[in-house]
Amino acid sequence: MDLAFAEAEAAAARGEVPVGAVVVDPASGAVLGRAGNRTQELNDPTAHAEVLAIRAACAARGEPRLPDCDLYVTLEPCALCAAAISFARLRRVYFGAYDPKGGAVEHGPRFYGQPTCHHAPDVYGGIGETRAAGLLKGFFRDRRQE
Repeated sequence: MDLAFAEAEAAAARGEVPVGAVVVDPASGAVLGRAGNRTQELNDPTAHAEVLAIRAACAARGEPRLPDCDLYVTLEPCALCAAAISFARLRRVYFGAYDPKGGAVEHGPRFYGQPTCHHAPDVYGGIGETRAAGLLKGFFRDRRQE
């Protein structure tokens, strides 16, 4: 999770919403993909940390699915990211801060509980929640003062 926080902090330094994600192969401990948000930089509304980390991990593996891998992310995934996680067939998702407004795992549509969801990973929320929430609150507080 520390690597995901490093990615979130780097995203904030670039002026992006501070969310970071890392895909790990737990069998080897190898980091297959890591990213922070880049929606502003790339002018791409899909350039969320999770999507970019999943893309990098799939490229590293040369496979479109990651069934034996885990994702660590600093914020509860939104609907876009929850779908990408499901399509990648990730084994587990560990996330930091809960997102009552935009989250789609424990909040909103509860994506993995829908009958149309083909794969639901094991989900563990609240990992480093205070740190993750602090990063986000600080980022938006600073933006309002500018």
